[in-house]
Amino acid sequence: MSAGRPDILFPLFAGLETLAGVGPKTAKALPAIGIERPRDVLFTLPHAVVDRRRRDSLREVAPGEIATVEVTVLRHQPPIRKGLPYRVIVEDAEIAFQVVFFRGAPKWIEAQLPIGERRLLSGKVELYDNQYQMPHPDHILETDEAGNLGQFEPVYPLTAGVTQKTMAKASESALERVPEMAEWIDPALRAREGWPEFHAALAQAHRPLSLHEVAATAPARQRLAYDELFAHQVTLALARARVRRGKGRVNVGDGHLRSKVLAALPFRPTGAQARAMAEIADDMAQPVRMNRLLMGDVGSGKTLVALDALLVAVEAGGQGVMMAPTEILARQHLEGLKPMAEAAGVVLELLTGRDKGRDRQAKLDALASGDIQILVGTHAVFQDDVVFHDLRLSIIDEQHRFGVTQRLALAQKGQAVDVLVMTATPIPRSLSLAHYGDMDLSILDEKPPGRTPIKTALSATDRIDEVVAHLRGAIENGRQAYWVCPLVEESELVDMMAAEERFKHLRAVLGEGHVGLVHGQMAPEDKDRTMAQFAAGEIAVLVATTVIEVGVNVPNASIMVIERAEHFGLAQLHQLRGRVGRGDVASTCLLLYQPPLTETGRRRLEILRETEDGFRIAEEDLAMRGAGDVLGTAQSGLPRFRVADLERQSALMALAQSDARKLMHDDPTLSSERGQAVRVLLWLMGKDEAIRLISVG
Repeated sequence: MSAGRPDILFPLFAGLETLAGVGPKTAKALPAIGIERPRDVLFTLPHAVVDRRRRDSLREVAPGEIATVEVTVLRHQPPIRKGLPYRVIVEDAEIAFQVVFFRGAPKWIEAQLPIGERRLLSGKVELYDNQYQMPHPDHILETDEAGNLGQFEPVYPLTAGVTQKTMAKASESALERVPEMAEWIDPALRAREGWPEFHAALAQAHRPLSLHEVAATAPARQRLAYDELFAHQVTLALARARVRRGKGRVNVGDGHLRSKVLAALPFRPTGAQARAMAEIADDMAQPVRMNRLLMGDVGSGKTLVALDALLVAVEAGGQGVMMAPTEILARQHLEGLKPMAEAAGVVLELLTGRDKGRDRQAKLDALASGDIQILVGTHAVFQDDVVFHDLRLSIIDEQHRFGVTQRLALAQKGQAVDVLVMTATPIPRSLSLAHYGDMDLSILDEKPPGRTPIKTALSATDRIDEVVAHLRGAIENGRQAYWVCPLVEESELVDMMAAEERFKHLRAVLGEGHVGLVHGQMAPEDKDRTMAQFAAGEIAVLVATTVIEVGVNVPNASIMVIERAEHFGLAQLHQLRGRVGRGDVASTCLLLYQPPLTETGRRRLEILRETEDGFRIAEEDLAMRGAGDVLGTAQSGLPRFRVADLERQSALMALAQSDARKLMHDDPTLSSERGQAVRVLLWLMGKDEAIRLISVG
């Protein structure tokens, strides 16, 4: 393994000023579009082309289009007074027209277009007073230079201080530096897809010969997108291999506890639950550590799958821990798991920051002696004095709320602990592969029987009084409701009714004791107290910000009002809606929007009305908003791809993942001929962290 970047790549990682056409000023401007070295220029591809093919006459061209014609210069018309344009009358094969200059020195114009000479002009055609004209042509060439003008001119992304000419020059200069490199794509795959080799793919992408060649479906583009995705997936596969190299323990249960739980259930697990349970049990039985993500939509039954996994650890003679990001969620998990654990005769306890003094010590002692078999808790379980007798499995709920370091800290609480991560946020396949590609994935995409469908309706905010009147009637009938507001305090910049204002308003209308308030700025104990009162039915309406998004379970709450719904992401609205529909009463979710809605805004809210399928909603959200917004800031570890388009190339991502995993299986140290080529790709793509993960020898 070379300790550093291969010499052949050095020219691509040199300073930008080493490229033709890039001076100190341009070099300072380019980082604004993510270009910091010649290698970045290679992967900044043109997004359009200008058709510069020759025409006989402007007659063939619609106004607003670009035309390239050969002309004879007839005469010059300098302006008769200051402020008027300079005009040159020219003639193509069929008509005479004007070339117009609003600026430019007369001497320069005369030199460019001498009377009686033939020239090749290329520029935008306009019709003014029924006269064809070409203002400020992009190109004025002598006829013997005509060959210098390509038929299709690439259009690059720009920033202030950088022109198309500069970008074209820089990309040609960068292309000249691309060294000969061995092929890293599996030959059978490349042949099947009809992809060009790397150097040719770059050249085709930067010198398109038609509009089709700038499309994402063009073979050259597909190949370059695949290179990016493949380098990313090899990095994730290396990280996964590293976890698996940390020897695991074989955890095999005899099923006696699990069968007691299943016998006590009033229903049978769904097919998806049964599949996930089998995948997890199979992973735990392997001598390598489990690193699996369980992704399930709201109400898909993750709790049962989690308990099943924890019982495998207990049956194997060890302990399990389940960790949630907040105390509310930890208590809820306890409530969900306790009756099932009791049916199996297993000791389950809760540990949070609230446990103090003797109570806490008693729990720690029971945990260290193995008397507590399953522990549920918040990040209090990370503390140094929390010692397990024999921890076999860590389950982490809502993983994106925890940092990687916290995940590792929990995994280190036992010897070679298996790790299962759970999330209730359905993520489109392409994003889950990009973000969690180092983990194995189990998906719960079926709802257990007996969940009542939720009726979703849309209403304008100017009908809020009617909504409140309906709410009063529902409360009188013993129903409970959530009312979600977008902001915590009144902002003059945004005309949203804030949670505190809405709370005061509803309290005035519905009565003092009926309405509670929770938001992110409150002290945790105040928040917990209000949530507990709502769960116990002491409060009828809970006014909240999005703190209630994940996991809160109040079966009697059957109404969800979301104010200014157009400001929320689709996935977030779907999560919020999932707080109702948990009991046996018909539930309603009302999306209040401020008219007029944009076309996209209306479409987003209508998708929610049409479907309760979180995975379909996540795909639609991705198509409308893009990857960064869907995962949100908590998930901003998402890689930035220059060529690959996560929204539209999920099949390519899946292909890259299976190829990367197969490669790591066949050649874990990347020492084969292809493995060596892949190492060069990793350096080229700036995946230095991946190179550090490769085991030496």
